[in-house]
Amino acid sequence: MSKEAIMTGKYFMNGDEACAEGALAAGCRFFAGYPITPQSEIAERMSKRMPEVGGRFIQMEDELSSIAAVLGGSWGGSKSMTATSGPGFSLMMENIGLGMMTETPCVIANIQRGSPSTGLPTAVGQGEMMQAKWGSHGDYGVIAYAPTSPQEMFDYTIKAFNKSEQYMMPVFVMADEKIGHMRERVVIDKSKVETQPRRKPDADPEDFLPYEPKEDLVPEMASAGEGYRVHVTGLTHNEKGYPQLDVETQKKKVGRLVDKVEKNKDDIVEIKTQGVEDAEVLIVSYGMAYRTAMGAYKQARDKGMKVGIIRLVTVWPFPEEEIRELSQQVSGIVVPEINQGQMVHEVERACGDRAEVKLVPHPGGGLHKPKDILNALEALI
Repeated sequence: MSKEAIMTGKYFMNGDEACAEGALAAGCRFFAGYPITPQSEIAERMSKRMPEVGGRFIQMEDELSSIAAVLGGSWGGSKSMTATSGPGFSLMMENIGLGMMTETPCVIANIQRGSPSTGLPTAVGQGEMMQAKWGSHGDYGVIAYAPTSPQEMFDYTIKAFNKSEQYMMPVFVMADEKIGHMRERVVIDKSKVETQPRRKPDADPEDFLPYEPKEDLVPEMASAGEGYRVHVTGLTHNEKGYPQLDVETQKKKVGRLVDKVEKNKDDIVEIKTQGVEDAEVLIVSYGMAYRTAMGAYKQARDKGMKVGIIRLVTVWPFPEEEIRELSQQVSGIVVPEINQGQMVHEVERACGDRAEVKLVPHPGGGLHKPKDILNALEALI
């Protein structure tokens, strides 16, 4: 029996379940994946819900085949998704690069755990933030979101699908085990869900160029079976989609893969701030580390310290200009991460020598103590 894809109501669900519901609300009708902790609840819920809404769920033999199936599902005309963690994310990297090169819209949710290698499968980590940007070989733009709650897992999974369709590319949801497994209230309202349709060709089949960019540097997409001739290859290709292995074609193609994100940053980049107006020091954080950082922020404000906090909603593209502007008014910036230092390097790059940047690292498997972040703030004042 068919059921509603968007389950309007108030629910008590974990972040993984909310991610799955966000995908369905965005129009996802194909999911391919392989079980791996701590994302398996996404796949489990999709395996139940996809048949209810007329979609398709398939458990593949591994993560390599999962992302390959997702790319095929997208070219077949379906909004498509996979989810993974740690080692599975590493296995997907080659085909993520293929998706970037072929400009295939899809969503990859990475619920991060303690790493490297097998690491801590059931415990929190934020070890793949740089991998999301640099994991596959070559140059291309990246869009990645870092939710901080089950509600945001729902909301930003929808946004990830919308941006994947708008910019014709794989988009990442970079959550972590705590956000994936915590249970909180999630409000779903069908009337407020906005979805981005696929960019379909407006040219006749004989005139259609599948990789001809529009004014926003993004092409349109004809799916298999719609009467258009489409050639899809990971080789450097021209606007017809055919291999053309020369420097000029490479420059034009790769430059556009970067520029379609970088030149549209005003539309993509999102941060949230609190207390920055009079701040003398700042906290920059994301994901579960941000929730701990908020405890330190409140304690610091209670002590009369002029502290502001910035949350990276969009981690890629990095909000360089926003961080640079705010760094001009403060003496220092504290960056708590559940890793040994990844996004802190982007903060340092944006700040230059305008403010001292101090990392508060955590190897994973647990969370910072607010006092550790508070101590770092006090050292900068």
